[in-house]
Amino acid sequence: MKIEIPLNKASRIINSGQVILATSCYKDKRNIITLAWSTPLSRTPALVGISIAKTHLSAELIRKSEEFIINVPTLDLLDKVMFCGKHSGREVDKFSEAKLTARKAERLTKAPLIAECIGHLECYLRDVKEAGDHFLFIGEVIYASAEENLFDEVWDVNKVKLIYHLGGKIFTSSDKKIEGRF
Repeated sequence: MKIEIPLNKASRIINSGQVILATSCYKDKRNIITLAWSTPLSRTPALVGISIAKTHLSAELIRKSEEFIINVPTLDLLDKVMFCGKHSGREVDKFSEAKLTARKAERLTKAPLIAECIGHLECYLRDVKEAGDHFLFIGEVIYASAEENLFDEVWDVNKVKLIYHLGGKIFTSSDKKIEGRF
């Protein structure tokens, strides 16, 4: 027997998205936003998409600066990730309050990366699409980096636990690799 799911929760059927922290900066205002709606879009060129509510500060900063960084946190950062998701960058400096370290990016000039994260995708804004109450930001990855001992073509989930959002206040983590064939 199947049950009907409210349409405003329908995305949870297909989305158990990896949690990321997207960083942006315009002039003297910087921000971190917690997101689970991110996706690869193309290998060549390397394009990614992140979906952000139109009203969020990060949407404004990315539109103005035309760049952003996708930072990959691990389960040990869950409290900081939750803090960044619960508070508005219009009211608090999330770097200071969450005690996350802003570092200069390799190639971007405005958006900082988060030193405590294990991976980073530095992106120039390629396009913005309206998607209902969100903007879909399409970024071209111009530089990618990861902790050497944790990444070899894919994350080593025997060494690192990534965070996944199942919906609402429910999260899970990667904990083992299962080999399969496509």
